[in-house]
Order: sequence, then C-alpha cells, then structure tokens
Amino acid sequence: MTRWQWLLIQMTRKLWFRATAFSILAVVTALAALLVKPYIPEDIPARVGADAVDKILTILASSMLAVTTFSVSTLVSAYGGAASNVTPRAIKLLMEDSSTQNMLATFIGSFLFSLVGLIALSSGVYGNAGRVVLFVVTIGVVLLIVVTLLRWIDHVSSFGRLGETTERIEQAASESAQAERQAPCLGAMPLTAGDGVAADESSRHAIFVHEVGYVQHIDVRALQEVAQRLGTPIRVQVRPGAFVDPFQPIATCVVALNDDDRKTVEHAFTLGAARSFDQDPRFGLCVLTEVASRALSPATNDPGTAIDIVGRLTRLMMVWSNHANAERDAQPYPRAAQVRYPDVYLPPIVIDDLFDDAFTPVAHYGAGNLEVGIKLQKALAVLARAPHPEFRRCALAHSALAVARAEHVLTMAVDLARLRDVAAHVGGQAGGHSVANAGDPPTTQNGQRDVPAA
Repeated sequence: MTRWQWLLIQMTRKLWFRATAFSILAVVTALAALLVKPYIPEDIPARVGADAVDKILTILASSMLAVTTFSVSTLVSAYGGAASNVTPRAIKLLMEDSSTQNMLATFIGSFLFSLVGLIALSSGVYGNAGRVVLFVVTIGVVLLIVVTLLRWIDHVSSFGRLGETTERIEQAASESAQAERQAPCLGAMPLTAGDGVAADESSRHAIFVHEVGYVQHIDVRALQEVAQRLGTPIRVQVRPGAFVDPFQPIATCVVALNDDDRKTVEHAFTLGAARSFDQDPRFGLCVLTEVASRALSPATNDPGTAIDIVGRLTRLMMVWSNHANAERDAQPYPRAAQVRYPDVYLPPIVIDDLFDDAFTPVAHYGAGNLEVGIKLQKALAVLARAPHPEFRRCALAHSALAVARAEHVLTMAVDLARLRDVAAHVGGQAGGHSVANAGDPPTTQNGQRDVPAA
C-alpha cells in the first residue's frame, strides 16, 4: 500500500477515531428525529408512552458517564499489567484492539446521544411526533448498550492477560509473515549479488534521511514510479524494522536525482520511534522472545510461559517453510513469486536472521532450565524436518549452540546427558552434537560430531 493509505490505516486504528465516529453518529441519530417527525401521526405519542423518553435519557446520560469512566480506568490497568507482565511492545496491539474500541465508543456515543436528546427536549424542538421517534431510537440504544455490556464483561475478563496478549502477538506476527510470503520483498525484486544493478558502488548516488528512527513502512509503489521516470532501478538498502540515521544510505541509484525525485524517495520511507508489525515480520518474533526472556528472569521464574512461547515460535517459523516452491529454491524467497515492482530492489529476509530472532534469546536465558532446553530442542527437531532447504542447517546450528550454552550452566551430568540425548534427534542422528555443527566441525571415527566438555 502507499504511504498515505498506510497512514490512514494507522489513524483508523486509534481509539479516538472510533470514539469520534460513534459520537458523530450519536449526535446525528438524536437530531434525525427532527426530519422524521412530520411523517408521524398525531395520535401515536399517547399510545407508545413517549412522555417517558426524557426520564430514560436522563438515566442513560448519568449511567453511561460512569460506565465510560470505569471502562477507561480498566483499560489503563490492563495496559499497565501487560507492560509489566508481558512486554511493553505488546501495548500497541492492545490499544488497537477493535472490539475494545467499539465497546468504549458505544458507551461514549450513548452518553452523547442522551445528552443531545435531553438538550433538544428541553428546547422543545421535537414536539410530540419528534418525541415518538426519539423514544423508538432510545429503545434501540438501550438494547445496544445491554448487548455491549454483556460483551464487555466477557472481554475484560481476559483482556491484557498473559495468554491472551501472547495470542495477539502471535496473530500479528503470523499475519505479517503471511503477507511477506505472498508478496516477497514487498513486491520488489530481491536484492542479491546478481540483481542486475550496476556493481560499481562508486557510480551510485546515495539517498539519505534527515532523522533517526526505525523504518516502519516503505512505499514501494512510489519508488517504482521514480525508477520508471528515471529509466534506472532503485536499490533499497534497508527493510522495515531497520534503525536508520542521516549517515546511512537508505537507497542508491546509478543516476543523480533532482530535488523533487529525491524528496519523493525520502518520503517513501516512514520512520518512527518504534518498530511496527505491519511490514516487519521479524518484529513479532522479537516481541515473543521478549516475553520468554521476561518469564525466564529470576524475578519471574515462569518456565511454563517460555515453553508456550517456544511452541508459538515454532508455528510462526513453519509459516516460512510451508511454501510450494521452497524445496526447489535455497533462497528465502522463491523466484516464482510475483514481482509487482521490477525496477525496485529490496533486501530479502534471511532465514538465519529469523532463527536468531526466535531462538537465540530463549537459548541464552533458558540455558539453565532443563525443561525449556528440552522444549527448544524438540522445536528445532520439528523445524529441521521442514521442507525449506535452509531450515535444517539453521536448526542444527541453533541446537548445537543451545547445548553449548547449557553445558556452561547445568551442573548435573544426568541433566546434560538428557539434553544431549534430545538434541541428538534434531538432525536425525544417533549421537550428540555440539556447537561445532554451526561451522565445519571435526568428526569422530564413527562419523559423530564431537561434543565439547562442560
């Protein structure tokens, strides 16, 4: 999507946007009775009891103000609990929850509807016919409030809890990974050594940004338009999630850009103070590992959460392996993928980086926990059997590194022996292996890799 489409989506995810939209709708609904009242017969008000509408609106106005205040305080407590018990990076997902925003916006809109209705009744602009319309709409608002309150009670019971928040993180990371698999390199050409761009670095003109921050979004369509106008490819040097500064080139081109084209290229990169889930699949993995690292800290000591996170990381990594052409292509992205912007080159996501983001922190902080180590080795064994050609190599390397870290922390020989036995099944081997798997390891006479001493 373009930069402006992405910014519009970000705005619609804000709480104030839905609250404002519901408030405007509530005001319009309260005043709509003025347009409908000419079509209401004069004898209907006495039949339906429209005289009671002012009392109902008074009750709604006072109760909805209290409910809204209580709901906001509940949300603030949930945000604080998630920041302290899960990770501060998950707060963005909680704040963008559509169900919570709709419920809170309904309460605010009902309060404004009641307030505007009381003001209009006090001014006498409705008349008897208008009171009938307002009464019918008020009954509908009451039913809406009852349904919303029942949903809110069920929603708030789990909102911000550890399990529910980690589920949101996994879902956001999975959606980002699926989008990346469907449109590799954001629809651009993968930036590799043989990408067809001039190899002479000195002949390229670099484009820089004028601020420091994380790349949250790249408008590849805008870059394609500039590249077509110039008749030469644009080579993007960073991906969403990269931390850039004014001294690091974000893109290069073999021809000089005028001021307008240079500004267009610079504005194609949206920077922010934090990373975003949308175009950055690696960020979801990093956030999940933060949850596992916090759970393995001595202050928390919750290995069960770390084990659950390892399972979630395994499911996310399988998204990258389950591709029809993965077996025939050793690159992270299959060549058969559709390229929408052939004049833009963008660095692909490397499988080694995904494994580092997902499993290195867990192996580091969970080196002294046998249960976490066994779960990690079982997860790597699953990934080693995945169809992607790079997964087996990465799984073997991280399995060996995890064993090597555990050998420096675990003190009981029986625990080490059990961990090595589980790790031996990662590559389908009969014996153990060590950190030497990551490189060009020496082997014993029977072909088994040596295991370093503790």
